[in-house]
Amino acid sequence: MRQTWDEYFMTIAKQVATRSTCLRRQVGAVAVSPDNRILGTGYNGALPGAPHCEEVGCLREKLGVPSGQRQEICRAQHAEANVCNFAARAGVKLEGATMYVTTQPCCTCVKAMATSGIRKVVFDAEYPDEFSCQIAREAGMELIKYEHKE
Repeated sequence: MRQTWDEYFMTIAKQVATRSTCLRRQVGAVAVSPDNRILGTGYNGALPGAPHCEEVGCLREKLGVPSGQRQEICRAQHAEANVCNFAARAGVKLEGATMYVTTQPCCTCVKAMATSGIRKVVFDAEYPDEFSCQIAREAGMELIKYEHKE
């Protein structure tokens, strides 16, 4: 049976996540135009040219920082931010796009996506950042928990 658009793009986001170099969580993201064309993909990992966590270790892990906290000391760029940044570098417009993400976005990524013009985010796994949901609502961004079809 043919996949729905949500199933199709979430499957792609999960595949993109396999490129992640984060030791704690592998996240993939896919930005999609209103007419269901892929605009960009991203995964969480080190900055271009910088060493990967799998090479130098995870500072947050060493310090015992819980998930969802102290993201500023993580060497990885989040998947959603990578999509937004690489789209900007390539001149790809994200206005009105939907982002499919394997994990609920954090507040920093919600800010990047809202600024980039993304209006809707479909996410799979939960992430412990309630503030991200609040600022998404305030920015007029729709956050939708992906519903698995059984």
